[in-house]
Amino acid sequence: MNEREAFAIPCSPFPIRYSRLWLIGLTVLAFCLGACTRRPAPPAPYLAFVVNNQSATLAVVDLAKLRVVAQIPLAPGPERVVVRPGSRELYVVSAPGSISVVQFPELRVTKTFRVGRSARDLAFAPDGRRAFVLAPEEGQIVFLDCAAGKELARVRLGTSLSNLALTPDGKTLVASARAANRLFLVSVESRQTLGSVEVGKGAGPMVIIPNSSKVFVANTEEEKISAADVRTYRLLSHIEVGIRPTALVAKPDGGEIFVLSAPGTTLAIVDASRDNVSQTFPTGREPAAGVFRRDSSVLYLANAGDGSVMTLDVQNRVMLASTHVGTEPRALALTPDERFLAVADSGAASLAIVRTDRPALITTIPVGARPVDVVVPDWLP
Repeated sequence: MNEREAFAIPCSPFPIRYSRLWLIGLTVLAFCLGACTRRPAPPAPYLAFVVNNQSATLAVVDLAKLRVVAQIPLAPGPERVVVRPGSRELYVVSAPGSISVVQFPELRVTKTFRVGRSARDLAFAPDGRRAFVLAPEEGQIVFLDCAAGKELARVRLGTSLSNLALTPDGKTLVASARAANRLFLVSVESRQTLGSVEVGKGAGPMVIIPNSSKVFVANTEEEKISAADVRTYRLLSHIEVGIRPTALVAKPDGGEIFVLSAPGTTLAIVDASRDNVSQTFPTGREPAAGVFRRDSSVLYLANAGDGSVMTLDVQNRVMLASTHVGTEPRALALTPDERFLAVADSGAASLAIVRTDRPALITTIPVGARPVDVVVPDWLP
């Protein structure tokens, strides 16, 4: 053996510098794979408030602990919960004609308003000082003083009513009358009727664009919606949408109206400035409710007929995901940080929690009999 052979060092297949790079690469890959498979951070300790129609309770769900922390008894037949602006109060509308006021952090009913034989829809003045409730059977709009906890006045419109909306500027109330095929406009300041507009058959749910100039109403007995001018009290157009409308969802920027049809599997997208249908889009079965992200980029749809929540990329008109959450999702609420979606499932008697970054079901939480509405206020302990 010569000197060169005696002191030779066996060589690896790769030069040392490449071996080191290879090891670094493996380490980075392992880290990335771990990050991708790591569970998302849990929700912040927001509270979700869920209206249970049949058990007449308001379930309070801690979204950090993913469990019910309170069950608040309500008047029979609760249908809707609304957060009062500028306060830590929730107003729950019960169909037989009462409004229950729930206080946080006490988590109990502190006041009950009786508005008549029936109650439906509730809107707050922007400052939260007054509330407006529809008493549909009586054909009245009831004005409430929230701070004093008393009724202020009633505006009688002379016909049964179906839905109520308040212009974003807080100046005008709009009530739809299904049997009369009309909209009635009422001044908040004077509490006087300003005028009425004849629209299509079965006037029902409404949305008002952000500048308060135009209202769209779903004509639930035909395949059209109508647009009316809030300031001149006149009909602007009838818009053929090709489906029987049951709910309207407006983009936060007001540019488009998304028309849902519970009997069908399609939504219609209406250009709010041109008053025409720009596109139709397939949904799941029986789309019941929708909620937008604040920047209008994504719409989440609850499909009551197939137990799914659809995630729609609004700008590109692409379905990003369809997430199975239960049996009959009826209402949706995003957490204030928009990282999670709370879904009230009437058929499964549960609240489903869905992550929004990569849509997936995290868990379902039993809440009570027939949950029909949910809100997640921006209150933290």
